[in-house]
Amino acid sequence: MNKNLLVLTVILLLFHQSIIAQDKPEVSIDGALRFNYNYSNWKEGQQKRGGDFGYDVFRINPTAAYKGITLNAEFRWYSDAFGGAMLKQGWMGYKFSESDEIQLGLTQVPFGNKGYNSHNWFFSINYYVGLEDDHDMGVKYIHDNDKWDIAVAFFKNAEELQFGSSTDVSNSRYGYDIGSIDESGDGTLQYRNKEVNQLNARVIRKFGDKVKHQLGVSGMFGGLYNLDTEDMGNHYAGALHYDVDYKRWNLKAQLSYYKKSPNAPDGERTDVVAMTAYGAPYLVAAEGATYTLGVSYDQPVEWGPISSLLFYNDFGMLDKTEEEFYDSYQNVTGCMISAGMVYIYMDAAFGKDQPWLGPVWNDALAYGTMDAEWFMRFNINFGFYF
Repeated sequence: MNKNLLVLTVILLLFHQSIIAQDKPEVSIDGALRFNYNYSNWKEGQQKRGGDFGYDVFRINPTAAYKGITLNAEFRWYSDAFGGAMLKQGWMGYKFSESDEIQLGLTQVPFGNKGYNSHNWFFSINYYVGLEDDHDMGVKYIHDNDKWDIAVAFFKNAEELQFGSSTDVSNSRYGYDIGSIDESGDGTLQYRNKEVNQLNARVIRKFGDKVKHQLGVSGMFGGLYNLDTEDMGNHYAGALHYDVDYKRWNLKAQLSYYKKSPNAPDGERTDVVAMTAYGAPYLVAAEGATYTLGVSYDQPVEWGPISSLLFYNDFGMLDKTEEEFYDSYQNVTGCMISAGMVYIYMDAAFGKDQPWLGPVWNDALAYGTMDAEWFMRFNINFGFYF
């Protein structure tokens, strides 16, 4: 009876007379084309060439709305080496008041600081363990007013591109999810898990006038289905996060903890898991805490088409629970240049046991490397947004 009452309440809310409705359908298509220059100091060939400059991504962002029902999608085309074509997000929504909305489909997971927990092109280290700007398949309820931002979601699974009984997770995805990997290189996949039946909740309290604060907590719990044992494990995460704006300054801070406990076959390690995105999986420590802190300053200018310079520094650390593992670090210092419809990120990204910022890929976020060094990637991303 309680379930029936809940369903009836939702239906009544959906048809409430205070519905926000458009008289006519509204449809728009936005998008972006981006190019990227990078110089990585651990790549000898790049050093001799002075770096490389090439295609990054082309994307389209269709949106539509009619009688309170909305569509929001983003489809991206990367090179084959970075996963090729993929849907970043795509959901249908219903806005039944100024503050309340339901989204169904591939929607952003409510965890951590809202939107992004970073200012730079590389995001924070949380992104690389699936705790920032991740999108999964499910339903999400949002209540957002001048004091509170509350989101509750149920995700049936991450992006599912095949529907077989034991098909592995596709590597062609935007956000990092649990997947499979051929660790030994013999053509056989290991650590074959899938995220299923996940609950997320995030509560943010807004306060302040001249200084605008957003203080929040996030939680997540879900299942990990192992394709080899056909048994369910679990994973969970929690976070405390804070976002503050003061004049031209912004500060983001977050403390997160996660643990992934797969029900793996005998002989397979459970202190690491495989995660995948952009066409290539790697291993990640199954348990750890992340600490991130980022600050930015927005300086308006009048230099021809250039209207502002956003300076920032974002630091992050992955503190792995396993004592034999070596921790991972990331620090990005840079500037975003705004010039009309063009946005340019100029980043000096430093990493220590970070797969995208150093020569070690498979093991950097898992076992790590003894006496690991800091490596640097100088990156310029040019984006035309329309």
